[in-house]
Order: sequence, then structure tokens, then C-alpha cells
Amino acid sequence: MYFFIKNCVSLQKLQNYSVMEKFKLIETRKNKGYSQMYMAEMLCVDESNYCRREKGQSKISFAEWKKLAKILGVSIEDIFEPDENQFFIYHDNAIGNYQGTNNIYSVPDLLHETQQKYITKLEEENQSLKNRIAELEITKR
Repeated sequence: MYFFIKNCVSLQKLQNYSVMEKFKLIETRKNKGYSQMYMAEMLCVDESNYCRREKGQSKISFAEWKKLAKILGVSIEDIFEPDENQFFIYHDNAIGNYQGTNNIYSVPDLLHETQQKYITKLEEENQSLKNRIAELEITKR
């Protein structure tokens, strides 16, 4: 993943970034009542390979996105989520005449939406773990 370093005008590769699940694909598949096994069969891959695609651990090619959309009866835009191994910074709107930190960078809406969903999921997991810890402390007493 690439990101902008604050107070600097360089990009740096961020190592060990966790991959992103394909939330829109998963949600649409579940809403249609299709199993991962069914989707795997339709794509002519084994189930574990399809599962890795949904988890974001394996890349989904554009041809596969088209086939997935056709299988699910939706448009590609309804299910597509980009691979999160790179961030692209668009519209470098520098403000001011000096070489300071007054650069404004806009992030594509889809990327922002995906990140927000991931943050929400992590917050829910965090709360669930806190609740579990509290339950264990109560039962320990």
C-alpha cells in the first residue's frame, strides 16, 4: 500500500498491510442465497480459492469480476471493490506558494467507503472482544 507521509512530499510503501475483504461481493452473494461452493463452481475454481478471493487474499481479475456480476445478476459496480495493495492519490491541489504542508488530497469515494466499512468491522470486533473479556472476568470471580 502506498500512502502520503505528513509533512513530506514522498510516498512510502507500507509493509505488512492486512488485506481487505470484498464486503459488497460477500453481501450480494449472501443476499442471493448463494454459497461459496456454488460461486466457486461457477468460476471453475475450488472453494478455498474462491474463499481467498472474498477475503482479499487472492486477486480477482477483471474477467472474474464480470463473470461474478453476471452470476449474481448485478452490475460490476454493485460488487466491485479494488484490491487494497495500493492507494492512488488524485487531484494534487496545492494551496499557497511555499513548500509546506498545505496540500489537499482527495481520496476516491469507493476507497473511503471501503475503509469506513473496515473500520466499522474492526470496532465491532473490538467491542465483541471487550465484552467477552468482561464475561470471562465475571465468571472467574
